[in-house]
Amino acid sequence: MQTSEKFLQYQSLHQAHWDGIALQLDHWNGWGGSYRKRLGKIYQFHIPPAMNVLEIGCARGDLLASLNPARGVGIDLSSEMIERAGQRHPNLVFVQGDIHEIELNEKFDYIILSDLINDLWDVEAVFHKIKKWSNPSTRILLNYYSRLWEWPLALAQKMHLAQRTLPQNWLSVDDVKNLLYLGGFEVIRDWEEVLSPLPIPLLSAFCNYFLVRLWPFRSLAMTAFTLARPIPSLTEHNKEVRVSVIVPARNEEGNIKQIFNRVPKMGNGTELIFVEGHSKDATYQTIQQEMHNHPETNVKLLRQEGKGKGDAVRLGFSNASGDILMILDADLTVPPEDLPRFYQAIQSGRGDFINGVRLVYPMEKQAMRFFNYIGNKCFSLLFSFLLDQSVKDTLCGTKVVWKKDYEKIAANRSYFGDFDPFGDFDLLFGASKLDLKIVDLPIRYAERTYGTTNIQRWKHGWLLLKMVLFAARRIKFI
Repeated sequence: MQTSEKFLQYQSLHQAHWDGIALQLDHWNGWGGSYRKRLGKIYQFHIPPAMNVLEIGCARGDLLASLNPARGVGIDLSSEMIERAGQRHPNLVFVQGDIHEIELNEKFDYIILSDLINDLWDVEAVFHKIKKWSNPSTRILLNYYSRLWEWPLALAQKMHLAQRTLPQNWLSVDDVKNLLYLGGFEVIRDWEEVLSPLPIPLLSAFCNYFLVRLWPFRSLAMTAFTLARPIPSLTEHNKEVRVSVIVPARNEEGNIKQIFNRVPKMGNGTELIFVEGHSKDATYQTIQQEMHNHPETNVKLLRQEGKGKGDAVRLGFSNASGDILMILDADLTVPPEDLPRFYQAIQSGRGDFINGVRLVYPMEKQAMRFFNYIGNKCFSLLFSFLLDQSVKDTLCGTKVVWKKDYEKIAANRSYFGDFDPFGDFDLLFGASKLDLKIVDLPIRYAERTYGTTNIQRWKHGWLLLKMVLFAARRIKFI
């Protein structure tokens, strides 16, 4: 077959080329050291230590080794590269072969392709291949050159400042997104990196940490990153699971009976967890009475020792036995009848973290004050920018997450600090750091029928803004 002959010629030419580059790297590294160091920092931000990681196109294995994997496997077409990788990193596993044909009998937490798809014969076929090595929770992370840099890179190669390359696939972000979709993956987010690949003091840091995040500079970046996950299949998500609904309750005596009557049964069993927070009314006693009135309901009642909704949510989550964790505000401004929609969204795999949104449908007249509405709109824009995912409402009380993912968020909480009194930012930033797919779910926001809000708009708004600025340094400008 003509195509097969061309494929073999293509692979033979590329293997010889990269064998030559491996020999060249024994005594010369060119200008790429700063660029590769920057890439390594980005991959380390997204991939925690002690994961099972596969790198396709691993070259000498330095990027893979920098991730400190529990099990690291590298694949490369070049036998010379693989020989050097084994010598440099004997604790990792390296396999020489053509990714189009190689077979592995294992699955990985992360699969990375750094500056590789520009060099592949059939990108779609490779994505189909790695789908076999993916779990539902696997993350695919790849970076690839922008075509804007074709001439600067060619000039650098002619000046012997950069490694020589063969004719490249110049793929756009949309091309990659489409090929991933054809291969069975969906994109969680994509972004740009590296404006200055040369180690110019101060200027490179300013360009690569700050300017590259902003329009129009980001369109001039050297490389694009794409983060993807396997498209959920119905067979993987057809099992009913248990649900824990956490209800922080402070001065909500008049709403308790409705909560017992209106929270629906979901999945393979629903657990209701009240966390009472130093109420001045009879909230605690009313919960006790309703527990007595509803012996058929699986209920836990906890008394909060700390302060704030965030503290109450964390206490409730730590005592939950369900596979899925939900937050329901006791003011009932989010109707409990909407909770099965959240259950369906997360249980079906449509998202890893389901975020309630009050700002899509018209809300009842007294449900949200004008300046609160404006503040929520502003924070939604800030969050969407920071997380590179759509987050239309940061402070809606109803958020839903898998317990296994929450436990990872909690274990990583020190990265952002433990100063969020509401818990919303803690969860959203934590979910983003774990590369979870965040999905907005619009609800109809209702007026309070009992009590008053615990939110102090100006004091808490200033605190939220400070948290955004702090998190921007930890999650966006890295």
